[in-house]
Amino acid sequence: MHIDMDAFYASVEQRDDPQLRGKPVIVAWRGKRSVVCAASYEARKYGVRSAMPAVRAEQLCPNAVFLPPDFVRYRTVSRQVHEILKRHTDIIEPLSLDEAYLDVSENKAGLPTATEVARSIRRHIRIELNLTASAGVAPNKFLAKIASDWKKPDGLFVIQPDDVNSFLLPLPVGRLPGVGKVTEEKLKSLVIDTVGDLRKMDLESLDSSFGRYGLRLYELARGIDNSPVVPDRMTQSISSEDTFEHDALLADLEPMIRKLSENTWTAACKETRIARTVVLKLKTSEFRILTRSQTPDSPPTSCDELTSIALALRSRVELHTKQRFRLVGVGLSNFRYPEDVAAQPTLFA
Repeated sequence: MHIDMDAFYASVEQRDDPQLRGKPVIVAWRGKRSVVCAASYEARKYGVRSAMPAVRAEQLCPNAVFLPPDFVRYRTVSRQVHEILKRHTDIIEPLSLDEAYLDVSENKAGLPTATEVARSIRRHIRIELNLTASAGVAPNKFLAKIASDWKKPDGLFVIQPDDVNSFLLPLPVGRLPGVGKVTEEKLKSLVIDTVGDLRKMDLESLDSSFGRYGLRLYELARGIDNSPVVPDRMTQSISSEDTFEHDALLADLEPMIRKLSENTWTAACKETRIARTVVLKLKTSEFRILTRSQTPDSPPTSCDELTSIALALRSRVELHTKQRFRLVGVGLSNFRYPEDVAAQPTLFA
């Protein structure tokens, strides 16, 4: 089963402020470099989506209510959702604050089917938290995730084992996990538009065209996904990096560091835990990899704080000023639960 809260951050804001209900709400810091953390369904009608530049979102929906994100509150609500999930099963794999996989082959409530478990979870979330969640029930994880998105918002969709082929084969290949724009375009160049088209390809051809990912495509096209639901799979680090078309000086890397910091912060905000360490990664034109890190007394609480630390870490790169770099990355690591961070004593207090 895959449980996905509907427009989570925006829905929490609308729940807690009745004046926002029915209005287009965009959760984002305003500014040229900010990105959308979440958008209500009223805002989505205008084309606003998560990870979109906030400036673009404002152009699409000028009447939207912009709210700065409150991740302390969102994490609190996420823990409440998790408590409801744990009443039904202990085999839960959180993906972010607002979604998780569940293995309900056996369930604590003794309900006869996974569909009934999904209905129970959604009902408790609605009654206790005044929020909605969508659920997908299927024989494996990747199908369950596709199913949870099928009837959003506030939907439940079930793929029975006997219905996998009739559901899967007509889907566009872009619906398969891991198939991004580049892979999708490459598949289309091979005249593969649907999963049904993909299934006609033999393993040798897919391996030749896509390397190790060819086997994954071969299995997905046949509805195969043997990956288990892994409880408490801990994120070790989150990072974004980019390789330059032309090697650049350290002094010229600020724009890219700012952009990568935004990407990393957006991804980290979906985590239930808080990162304490900021990492700057560099690769010289000679392919030498350097990393510099800092663990501040208090974890970064905003994208601006993360960016400031990442930029400051450049001063700890002791190389000639004319040294050129081919890659830069910004990362977060050393994740802790919020209560553990709060309990952390100040060094030399």
